[in-house]
Amino acid sequence: MARLRDKQPNGVPLKQMDGDPETDPSRWRLLDERGRQTWHYLQSDQELKEWPQSVADRYFLNLPTGLPSSPRPETPLKSAQNALAYYSQLQLPPGNWACEYGGPLFLLPGLVITWYVTETPVPEHVSIEIRRYLFARQNPVDGGWGLHIEGESSVFGTAMNYVVLRLLGASEEDKRLVKARGMLHKLGGAINGPHWAKFWLSVLGCMEPEAVNPVPPELWLLPDWVPIAPWRWWIHMRQVYLPMSYIVSKGFRFPLNPLTRQLREEIYTQPYSSINFASHRNSISPADNYHPKSLFLNILYLLIVYIWNPYLRAAFIRRRAEEWTWELIKREDENTDFANLGPVNATMNFLACYVHDGPDSYTVERHRQRMHDFLWVKDEGMLMNGTNGVQSWDTAFLIQAVVEAGLAEDSKWKPMLTKALEFLDDQQIREDCREQSVCYRQRRKGAWAFSTREQGYTVSDCTSEALKSVILLQRLPGFPKLVSNERIKDAIDTLLTMQNASGGFASYEPIRGSQYMEYLNAAEVFGRIMIEYDYPECTTAVVTALALFSRHHDTSYRKAEIESTIHRAVAWILKDQRKDGSWYGSWGICFTYAGMFALESLASVGRNYSNDARVALACQFFLDRQMADGGWGESYKSCTSGSYTPHKKSQVVQTCWVIIALLEAEYPHREPIEKAVKMVMGRQQADGSWKQEAIEGVFNKSCMISYPNYKFIFPIKALGMFAKRFGDLKVQ
Repeated sequence: MARLRDKQPNGVPLKQMDGDPETDPSRWRLLDERGRQTWHYLQSDQELKEWPQSVADRYFLNLPTGLPSSPRPETPLKSAQNALAYYSQLQLPPGNWACEYGGPLFLLPGLVITWYVTETPVPEHVSIEIRRYLFARQNPVDGGWGLHIEGESSVFGTAMNYVVLRLLGASEEDKRLVKARGMLHKLGGAINGPHWAKFWLSVLGCMEPEAVNPVPPELWLLPDWVPIAPWRWWIHMRQVYLPMSYIVSKGFRFPLNPLTRQLREEIYTQPYSSINFASHRNSISPADNYHPKSLFLNILYLLIVYIWNPYLRAAFIRRRAEEWTWELIKREDENTDFANLGPVNATMNFLACYVHDGPDSYTVERHRQRMHDFLWVKDEGMLMNGTNGVQSWDTAFLIQAVVEAGLAEDSKWKPMLTKALEFLDDQQIREDCREQSVCYRQRRKGAWAFSTREQGYTVSDCTSEALKSVILLQRLPGFPKLVSNERIKDAIDTLLTMQNASGGFASYEPIRGSQYMEYLNAAEVFGRIMIEYDYPECTTAVVTALALFSRHHDTSYRKAEIESTIHRAVAWILKDQRKDGSWYGSWGICFTYAGMFALESLASVGRNYSNDARVALACQFFLDRQMADGGWGESYKSCTSGSYTPHKKSQVVQTCWVIIALLEAEYPHREPIEKAVKMVMGRQQADGSWKQEAIEGVFNKSCMISYPNYKFIFPIKALGMFAKRFGDLKVQ
């Protein structure tokens, strides 16, 4: 039974649970400043009095919200209204919604190691909650950790999170770490980790740099015409390997201390001094080797290690490469106000600034502050989000859900929707990066980012979904026209720069390199990571946005270009459809997710079940996979395998995706859709919410990521759309 300690020696109020300390959840608060979300732990009773805990705070921490229960709804629309009544209470003051964006288990290690080697103080309440989260997510059977929270144990997950727990004060004699160490040794020890694990362990001083395959900063000196020049890489790859190459070239390693010296003896299967690290550059556990390195890449590594570095790498070339990579690192920090693209390059940029500018510099201090943007607190502890949030993305989807459900003109929801519109108005990016061509950034004026305007990266589907939401809401009577026609045109102009030669759309920028670049994929744990690709989700989002704009907002602006863009994009969508009627999804799980967007986009250009055999085939793909309870459930293993894999249980979110898909396609038979609606309504809780089920999202084929707001957004949309189509029938 938990007992509250009045004060720890450091003055932090804590609780003790089964021998493990934990913070007092009633003291946590989420601060949202124009979308920038940071968690704060209040120390004094006076602070508690001045800053009461909100309903949203309590919801995120799994504390009683105090929200009322309602009689079980008998109709879909009432079910949607109950859900919206609950979800509206979670809206934050700037107008957006927040949530954890967790799942990956390789993010916290980069942060904690960076804190450690930069000697950044870690508050006790942060240390405690990170430890709680990692122990909560430890595999109960084998004691390890995977690439993500639903994945099987791997060296990457196990070695890195074991190290994190030790750095944060957990004892090597803790029975859970003993078990983890056993699993790590069973996998061959840390020497069998992938490239990123070896990089971080080398930085920490727990692995010799000879074990880390080279990342020469000279790559950034290659002329633009060279097929493998980094500007052609996918943005996440080039922004990760940019600071990594700088840090490796500068030879930074944390000096040994008693803890790191001891860690050297814990994470390997033999004494540290006996390991020939140079012989293990390519050693990797089968559990981590999702994308094995190509023969071409291994030969390239040999040439760099044995010829380029010792004989050809002149000092002036090294200096020039370090100077240019440092300049690009500075520009990334400047363009994002140190928010950075994501948490992996953010921690590496932090360390690069420490190496170049020193521990007391402004850049290091600003990075220290920004790290908190990625941290999230929940009932299990503190995790690291996959970006600094999902603010614009989820807010746009909520607006669309309410509009499509037919609820937007109800005066009850007008204040909520107006605040959401105000948020999207505030978050539209108004200017391009300074000298954007120098750092190879895509046009961004008029765009929306996935998270916030400060983060500032154009994303094709984020811009499209936000643009649709703005147009849909500003068309309705009684809503302010906050986003001007000129700014809407700016968004259109940006989208029109992003179509690929194939007709499809990628994520952050058009495809710049060949798929043969995957022969240079050094990450090993991810697939399809070296370049941008055409994605059905991104392509369909742009189609629906352009169609909405040209038909209901401005019928003349760049009319011919928009029509051509839509025509080519639709042709790509149809080409990407598999013979069984499905589409492979790259950002959600998986065929279910992509199929919903595909059928929505085809509906926007007049293609439906009755007039298009391809749409009918897609509907049949879904109908063939409906489960006995009326729902649909797809495993994340669909993403990793490339073939549809059913989940052992139907999922509310995925069922709603299929409901929406069938309704968009104008599938004529009510019975299978009504059966699915019954399942969704049957799982709704008395307060209007749904319980969290399986993880919803994915990136790079192998890593899953959470979208917990989807369990509100898509049921609201699906249930409302069903009521609009078939009437608000009693289905319970």
